[in-house]
Amino acid sequence: MTETKPTLPARPFFSSGPCAKPPVWSPEKLDIAVLGRSHRSKLGKARLQYCIDLMRELLELPDTHRIGIVPGSDTGAFEMAMWTMLGSRPVTTLAWESFGEGWVTDAVKQLKLDPTVLMADYGQIPDLDAVDWSNDVLFTWNGTTSGARVPNADWIADDREGLAFADATSAVFAQKIDWTKIDVATFSWQKVMGGEGAHGVLILGPRAVERLETYTPAWPLPKVFRLVSKGKLAEGVFKGETINTPSMLAVEDAILALEWGRDIGGAAAMRARADANAAALNAIVEARDWLGHLVTYPAIRSNTSVCLTVQGADADFIKKFAKLLEDEDAAYDIASYRDAPAGLRIWCGSTVDTADIEALGPWLDWAWARLSA
Repeated sequence: MTETKPTLPARPFFSSGPCAKPPVWSPEKLDIAVLGRSHRSKLGKARLQYCIDLMRELLELPDTHRIGIVPGSDTGAFEMAMWTMLGSRPVTTLAWESFGEGWVTDAVKQLKLDPTVLMADYGQIPDLDAVDWSNDVLFTWNGTTSGARVPNADWIADDREGLAFADATSAVFAQKIDWTKIDVATFSWQKVMGGEGAHGVLILGPRAVERLETYTPAWPLPKVFRLVSKGKLAEGVFKGETINTPSMLAVEDAILALEWGRDIGGAAAMRARADANAAALNAIVEARDWLGHLVTYPAIRSNTSVCLTVQGADADFIKKFAKLLEDEDAAYDIASYRDAPAGLRIWCGSTVDTADIEALGPWLDWAWARLSA
């Protein structure tokens, strides 16, 4: 007798990076006129500036903040900020998942800054009230590998002496960010935009620019990190004059995603889609006693990289579970991050359709039934 299987999601792309392309995406929609041209040509510069302008519009970024395209994905952007601005005052680093822990490692072992380190286990965040804002403060807005996020920006002091550095790569376009509280922010296109990798985005507020122009770090800086020339900010970086050669194909892909976001209603619509997807996944979790949230406190639970616990599961079980679904083309790349507790991680950002999240539920049941029997 032939087994009756659930209906497949139309787009089973639930990876937390690179993430699902926008629903309207196809290669034929990319404007390829710039390919084969110099990024320094009039056309190349115009397309890079247009990409920056679209990001500013969708991020609702004030004119006080500069935005630039830099090498090395979110990691490159955040390390560029650390290497160029830290060292003039004490540093506090917050970490509750693997990428935040990476910034701790950089501060301690590479830059040797002897920072104050506030840690929390996966599924939790540190005590935000314990942060000393006379320090420069580094944190991930949304912990991609743990699914825990800061609830808002209220904990960031208006009268802070230090700079607020936010790794916001899985938060922008999905969570409301108060830009008056952020001095440095970074992200990459391959997360919530569903773009291509290798490029990072660096956002600088006026206090960060002041730091760059008044402080010179004690350590040498490689060319790809240099944001200052003759004591002044290299303004060209924030007008599409990239430090190194960008992929114009990746830029066109980013433009397509940004235009889609603009056309569906901008940042508010993108946030609403992520919220609807997270709510649909939460309904699936609440209906099953063998599923749970790694982040038990809803106020700090991500609406993008949602991390789930599976009753009695170890890493081997999760590997088999994810493979069953991938082999059926029901869900791709949903195993938890390698350093995180064994479980599932389902991307719920705006480029995912809610109907596909809803279709995933019966497939989770299908895999559970086969492996737990």
